[in-house]
Amino acid sequence: MSDLFCVTNRKLCCEDFLTRMEKIAACRPAGIILREKDLPPEAYRLLAEAVMRICAQYAVACIVHSFVPVAAVLHAEAVHLTLPQLRKTPETQKALFRRIGASCHSVADALEAQSLGCSYITAGHIFETDCKKGLPGRGLAFVQAVSDAVSIPVYAIGGIGPENVSRVRAAGAAGICLMSSLMRCPDIPGLMRAMEGKP
Repeated sequence: MSDLFCVTNRKLCCEDFLTRMEKIAACRPAGIILREKDLPPEAYRLLAEAVMRICAQYAVACIVHSFVPVAAVLHAEAVHLTLPQLRKTPETQKALFRRIGASCHSVADALEAQSLGCSYITAGHIFETDCKKGLPGRGLAFVQAVSDAVSIPVYAIGGIGPENVSRVRAAGAAGICLMSSLMRCPDIPGLMRAMEGKP
């Protein structure tokens, strides 16, 4: 079972977005977090329907990001939220989903997300990355501190590649999230194997 999540960004995609989603889903990641927050709700719903169909073909989880009403309409099993969104989401809505994730940037964030019912969190950014140019990464000590503080899985994100992924796992991360590299790389299966330490 893979411990890698794909976080999407269609603006970074080097080819047709749904073509790329199919190639990624075919490699069976742990899930695809559809993070297209700039779209209006109806456009997001249409895109989510298409990505969910692709994910279903490969038995890959499709996680709706931010759009809780869309996730409810599509009967999505999982939703991923920012912490401010999580705080505002009523318990009746949370109950619609089997898994809830949140993006966290401190130990306090992680503890709050856990207390608000999250089943996993993403923690970042770990290393310097083009997506957060000029902002230093929070580092491996941050991964360790967050992982030690909560009892739910912590998925690290930000600047993680084959050259440093083993150190991130050793620091306590349950898994890894990839965005830019999966949107751009010419060899998705090769990257996935390298991230999982396979030849």
